Amino acid sequence: MITRKRLATGACALLAALSVALLPTGAAADEPAKESPKVELVLDVSGSMRAKDIDGKSRMAAAKQAFNEVLDAVPEEVRLGIRTLGADYPGQDRKRGCKDTRQLYPVGPLDRTEAKTAVATLAPTGWTPIGPALLGAADDLGDDGATKRIVLITDGEDTCAPLDPCQVAREIAAKGIHLVIDTLGLVPDAKTRQQLTCIAEATGGTYTSIHRTEDLSRRVRQLVDRAADPVVTPVATRGALRCPDAPQLQPGLYTDRESFGEHRWYRVDLLPGQELRASVSVSADRAVNNDYGVLLRAVTLHGREIVRGSEAGDGRTDVVSTGLRYPKPDLDDGPGDAKPAAETVCLQVSNSFSAPPSVKTTPGMPIELTVDVVDGPSTASDVASFGLGRGWWLLGALVLVGFLAGLVWGWLSRWRVAVWRTH
Repeated sequence: MITRKRLATGACALLAALSVALLPTGAAADEPAKESPKVELVLDVSGSMRAKDIDGKSRMAAAKQAFNEVLDAVPEEVRLGIRTLGADYPGQDRKRGCKDTRQLYPVGPLDRTEAKTAVATLAPTGWTPIGPALLGAADDLGDDGATKRIVLITDGEDTCAPLDPCQVAREIAAKGIHLVIDTLGLVPDAKTRQQLTCIAEATGGTYTSIHRTEDLSRRVRQLVDRAADPVVTPVATRGALRCPDAPQLQPGLYTDRESFGEHRWYRVDLLPGQELRASVSVSADRAVNNDYGVLLRAVTLHGREIVRGSEAGDGRTDVVSTGLRYPKPDLDDGPGDAKPAAETVCLQVSNSFSAPPSVKTTPGMPIELTVDVVDGPSTASDVASFGLGRGWWLLGALVLVGFLAGLVWGWLSRWRVAVWRTH
């Protein structure tokens, strides 16, 4: 009897254990589910979108083509919506025109066919109420803990002042709802560029000038993908006027501002066997002269240049970027367990932008500096220090071949002279 009771008790315990194992645990049940990222595309459908200056077709046609390509590539985890501005009211009543914004497709799981059909019905119509559209988009995205991003595509500045869209963006940022606004200007003029840059900077977003359909499609896809896989938040820093006073940077993404023609310095420590990878982008956020350039140099504490990267151009641009790589050779194994000393590499960021006298030079232009330190190649050579890197082997081989060829040619010449004299 006792044995049977023990068996029954054991069977009940085993059954209970299996039941608990098959059910979700309390900890897992209590864990909040990760919110899917949200993106709302805000498209300008005002009358100016009829202009035919993007790849020989209208701005509206270019936007529709780009939207179709973007909708095909939206990651499954992204909840996407579409809002329009200036799509419905064609009249001259300012009050009505400045309320002309609506959600074309709700934020949520994407039905690609339905979303494309909605976009296909759009035609350039009315006003450009950017401020009201941004407020509506922020409401569409909600205030939950999800990553949220608004992508504004427009070809002109807001026509509904005094509701300043830049101030609207600042108010949205002040709510602390983790919402970023990126702006794309279709063939923008100076005023449009200035306003869209202000909107983007107010929320930590980006501004991009668009002149081709291909660029519009690629940039919107990048921003939607960025919402699905958020990038590292940039860290504000301030470069120094000389290397000894420069801030010490760890691998990461940094922002700063640099005046026209200024040099700024930063420091990075590099161990033997590591490789420094750095890149810098300078944003021309105001009217600048056509000739420009950006330089990124790595030098030693004593001022010897290690390697440099540069980019220059002639014409209107919004961002200029360049980068460099510096592999530091590993040390041969030596006696003892002494830790190898790090080398301090000084990074110099310079620009050759200039501007007309009427343009304000303060604050400086935004710069974005990326620093990464990775393990160097197993057979790393100091490419920067020796200039030719592994090309030295080729140069040495060519010198040796030339020397041997000279000896052979000299011997043949002397032999021919000796034969000639004999005969």
